[in-house]
Amino acid sequence: MNHLPTSSGPLALTRFPDDPRDQLRAWDAADEYLLQHLAGSGSAVDGNVVVIGDRWGALTTALAGARAGDAGGPDIVQITDSFLGQEATRANLARNNVPTDTVRLLSTRDTPPERADVLIVRVPKSLALLEDQLHRIAPAVHAGTLVVGTGMVKEIHTSTLNLFERILGPTKTSLAVKKARLIFCTPDPAIEATPSPWPRSYELPPAIGVASGRTVVNHAGIFCAERLDIGTRFFLPRLPRREGPERVVDLGCGNGVVGTAAALANPEAEVVFTDESFQAVASAEATFRGNTGPGAKAEFLVGDTFAGVAPGSVDLVLNNPPFHTHQATSDQTSRRMFSGARDALRQGGELWVVGNRHLSYHVTLRRIFGNSQVVTSDPKFVILRAVKR
Repeated sequence: MNHLPTSSGPLALTRFPDDPRDQLRAWDAADEYLLQHLAGSGSAVDGNVVVIGDRWGALTTALAGARAGDAGGPDIVQITDSFLGQEATRANLARNNVPTDTVRLLSTRDTPPERADVLIVRVPKSLALLEDQLHRIAPAVHAGTLVVGTGMVKEIHTSTLNLFERILGPTKTSLAVKKARLIFCTPDPAIEATPSPWPRSYELPPAIGVASGRTVVNHAGIFCAERLDIGTRFFLPRLPRREGPERVVDLGCGNGVVGTAAALANPEAEVVFTDESFQAVASAEATFRGNTGPGAKAEFLVGDTFAGVAPGSVDLVLNNPPFHTHQATSDQTSRRMFSGARDALRQGGELWVVGNRHLSYHVTLRRIFGNSQVVTSDPKFVILRAVKR
């Protein structure tokens, strides 16, 4: 647990799930800079407050905590693509004795609020997700809306500022403080709100197995939304060939191309697509529905690894795990994925993992499963198989 200093006192914050071994903070200098600016600038944080992209709930908790008990305080709406971020916000509100009913938690797939008097934007890693969310919230912004964005210097580029300017209005940025910057945008009522250009689609290349030539749907923010990533390209033609009424999990499904390929190869399989990103699961469902027949069986879950999947109910897990948590490189997610897979699998069930060779997933798999076999590899990637004994 770490403490974010605010004008109302320090806030105790953690990421979700809370892991005492995790040394990564639930806030950074960009969050602190924005809160200090709001407290010191005299800007009125009144009316309907919308917070977009708050990673672990630090901004939402601070703003809600500052107005707790104030009957005239603003309505606060948080919009996030992250299930883990949403759960962290709930936990951090409770941890700091802020009533959870003071905040409305929405996902990026929910209808945005009709009015935003204050718009706080934590700049995401994905420029596409920022574009999509600015387009979606633009109809709620009016001439008097206070719009402030925040991010680390390495996250804010000319293209970032251009998006604010094109979609909302004139934009400038602050000086850097602790490698963080603020974005100030003045809404221009003359700019006509236009629909988001997302989702987008592309056709899969040949020579990747049963999914060759199929169309993939990508909502904004999905990893490699414009093309097939090279790890999945390596994985697809080498997926296990199986038959019969099995239950398969596409873990960390992204746009769902791996699970869809498994369904196409084995029409009797039931595929569970799961990811902590609301955008990813929406993409996976669109990809699956667009490439399979009406009899194809699938389930789509937004959650933390295997939440919603009964222990011992799965025959095969397919996984291309992420090794970044926002800007930080970490194996925490892959470890939780592998441990969750072992619990979810039946005896004899298999976990197949593709990853960069240097990540040494085989060591983690042997620790969790007691075994790990190299299926195939090339100079960059390796496919590993672990069996639940």
